[in-house]
Amino acid sequence: MKSTELPASKHHTDLLRQMIRIRRFEDVCAELYSTTRIRGFLHLYVGEEAVAVGAINCLAATDALVTTYREHGHALARGLSMEAVLAEMFGRTTGCSRGRGGSMHLFDSKRRFYGGNAIVAGGLPLATGVALADRFRAEPHVTACFFGDGAVAEGEFHECMNLAALWKLPLLFCCENNLYAMGTALARAQAQTDLALRASSYGMPAWAVDGMDVLAVEEATQRAVETIRGGGGPCFLELRTYRFRAHSMYDSDRYRDKAEIARWKERDPIEALTRRMMADGELSDDALKALRHEVDDEIQRAAAGAESGPLEPIEDLTRFVYAERS
Repeated sequence: MKSTELPASKHHTDLLRQMIRIRRFEDVCAELYSTTRIRGFLHLYVGEEAVAVGAINCLAATDALVTTYREHGHALARGLSMEAVLAEMFGRTTGCSRGRGGSMHLFDSKRRFYGGNAIVAGGLPLATGVALADRFRAEPHVTACFFGDGAVAEGEFHECMNLAALWKLPLLFCCENNLYAMGTALARAQAQTDLALRASSYGMPAWAVDGMDVLAVEEATQRAVETIRGGGGPCFLELRTYRFRAHSMYDSDRYRDKAEIARWKERDPIEALTRRMMADGELSDDALKALRHEVDDEIQRAAAGAESGPLEPIEDLTRFVYAERS
């Protein structure tokens, strides 16, 4: 049963649990990285949890998902296990990409989770191709493509928006507008900062959504998905959100005013849903503590299992470099 089919109180609890899982997972990733137990690039999703949870909750298991390099939250919301994602970061063969992709290249074909793509806007052409393939096969699927506001400045964005609208592809564009393309503020790079307005110029339904409100994200995504499944062609959501941490663990984060970060933290999506549920009598302090304890147990077990997984044998390092002949 999808969480959207549950009674309201249970559904809200499920949404809260998913956001807490992502937040705690990212906090543990930061701890592991700081102690050099995981290495490489690491881009955390702290603050943006409502976007992944609210949107992906509206997709069917057969729908496709294409994401950016800040994709841990999307992977967990899609159903990849914490252990498989962490094992990937540890470089273990039990990782979802056999330890070859790391943090930025999570992948699970069985769940139609196609990245983790490290190139800015690089997932847009892939998503367009997946949606086109489903269209050719007359498959009733939606492809959801997540990308940041920085991708809107890339040529691929405009090409894919145009083709998707021209061919009426079953494609949902989910722009995670967190106001910064790496360290460049949106207003310093884009002449038109209303990204939904820009998208609408391609003749597709497009609207802005409060990306810090998981219920607002879910409502908007459900509306968009229904439009797409009904043959209405692509839709665009500008999900206005904010990352509480720096662009990456390497980033000193000197381009943002600390007061700005503090203001956005007052709109923490987890705290917002928690307050709403408590005010409506759907959640108690004890239930919240139990939920957090349950998530902590899960992440600790996942970290232990992931780190103990096997490394790739040296003799296998050239596997998957070229396609094997049948």
